[in-house]
Amino acid sequence: MLVVSLAGSPSQRSRSGVLLDVAGDWLRQRGVEVVNYQVRDFDAQDLLHARFDSPLVRQLIEHVSLADGLLIATPVYKASFSGVLKALLDLLPERALAHKVVLPMASGGSVAHMLAVDYALKPVLTALKAQEMLHGVYAVDAQISYAEAERPASLTPELQERLEESLQQLFAALARRPQPLDPKLLHASLTSARWSI
Repeated sequence: MLVVSLAGSPSQRSRSGVLLDVAGDWLRQRGVEVVNYQVRDFDAQDLLHARFDSPLVRQLIEHVSLADGLLIATPVYKASFSGVLKALLDLLPERALAHKVVLPMASGGSVAHMLAVDYALKPVLTALKAQEMLHGVYAVDAQISYAEAERPASLTPELQERLEESLQQLFAALARRPQPLDPKLLHASLTSARWSI
């Protein structure tokens, strides 16, 4: 199983990025391959001028096309998700999330912004034809602690529990997805079928 992790914060230190790191580690411990992308890794000119031929944009599109699922996290700015994330999502093909399971996540300064996931981010992901959209996780900034000298980044127990519940739903949805046939197995079965005729 392959999951693309997309961090929507332009900042180097990001609480929504901590959410993604914790989620990615949880999935890796269960044998899921996770490929990480951060909006700040993309050239601003490529995003502003919608350069679909940018090598990193093409690489993201390729990974998304191969993925079974998508983890996406953003800070909430002015009651919506980050503008640079929107610019990047606009470069994905129209049906980029078809046949994918998507877990959206966001962090913000207060609970007043918790509906930003439902009213701002989810409609864009739905427009990209996400097959299965999970409920999503919203975290208040105070629930997330950055890594310090000898202490790793952490979540409050309540947030950790909510995130793990959502990740279990994601993992179950990924496990339900039909797996592609291995071309070698298909070739072997066709060859044996010819000999048996």
